[in-house]
Amino acid sequence: MRPLLRFLKNTNCPRVLFFGILFLFVWASCPVLANNSKSFNVIKTSYKSAPAKDKAGHRTQLAGDPNGDDTTCVVKKKTDEGARDVAFSGTLRKKLSSRSALVMDSRSGRILYAHEPDRPGQPASTIKIITGLIAINSLRDNDMVKPSRRAAGMPRSKIYISPKKSYAADDLINAVLLASANDASVALAERVAGSETSFAKLMTSKARSLGATHTLCKTATGLTARGQQSTVRDLATVFNKAMQDSEFAQRIGRTKIRTSYGQVLRNHNKALWRVDGAVGGKTGYTQAARQTYVGKFSRGNTELIVALMGSETMWTDVSRLVEYGFKRERQLAAMNGAPSDDSDGPLALSTVPVSFHNNSLQVLTGTKKQPL
Repeated sequence: MRPLLRFLKNTNCPRVLFFGILFLFVWASCPVLANNSKSFNVIKTSYKSAPAKDKAGHRTQLAGDPNGDDTTCVVKKKTDEGARDVAFSGTLRKKLSSRSALVMDSRSGRILYAHEPDRPGQPASTIKIITGLIAINSLRDNDMVKPSRRAAGMPRSKIYISPKKSYAADDLINAVLLASANDASVALAERVAGSETSFAKLMTSKARSLGATHTLCKTATGLTARGQQSTVRDLATVFNKAMQDSEFAQRIGRTKIRTSYGQVLRNHNKALWRVDGAVGGKTGYTQAARQTYVGKFSRGNTELIVALMGSETMWTDVSRLVEYGFKRERQLAAMNGAPSDDSDGPLALSTVPVSFHNNSLQVLTGTKKQPL
């Protein structure tokens, strides 16, 4: 102690002594400093910079979305909610009564909407599009057809042909495509192939050649038969190809026509005067199939094929699918920077790459109807 006092006396540094004692006191009383003598960097900030993936965007994965694991499925956070609403809403599906439905771009073949597109079922009278197409390609308009008693005895719908008379193929083909006549269908089948069974095999072969891989025909009429089946994808594919035949397209697009013997045939496809842009289509109904439909619609430069099976409210379903299809086409055109023909107003855009396999998208309501 004496050397220290001597040192302080000789150096005249009382302030050094004061601050030295103060430093020792603080050192001894502060556990943080005492326990971290090797480093004073003990206080860390709780703020962390955002991970790289959050800066760039984040993945959106929803149930039923095949693109959910795709690293390209990235959206900005600010647009996430809008994209989710537009691209992945289940509203349309909830408003459809059909067991299966499909909307396809007629020119590109791109699927715009699909629900259970490959679900097999009885096609009912929509299968008559193949009956009519084969008859058009096999017979001349003035070829005469004498129906058998079996053909004349087919159940409704029918035009009540008689086995005692002969009819021009032209009249019977129109009866099949417009009035969905079962008796005319069987009469044409027997005239072309000798029997309805043989004709049904031709129908299946024709369907395969047109790209319908899940269609199996057992009748020329579509009346319920064991093993007979089709899908909305097949119906859309076949009808799209059939409409490339100018004679088929001309016939099926008529609202009514008078036969050579004076009978008026009226088209069962009410979409021709109910839905704007309807070009042609075929309806069907049986107890097993319920309501079925396939048709083509055109507005501006856009052409759609709509198909449904197992519907309980067919015309409502058709209208909703058609309106959705044109809205979706306009949306995709805007995303690609293409000009739009339609002037219905702006449509919110999604930045999500959308896959349409069994996805249900937002219904965009409002139909343009022609006067009844």
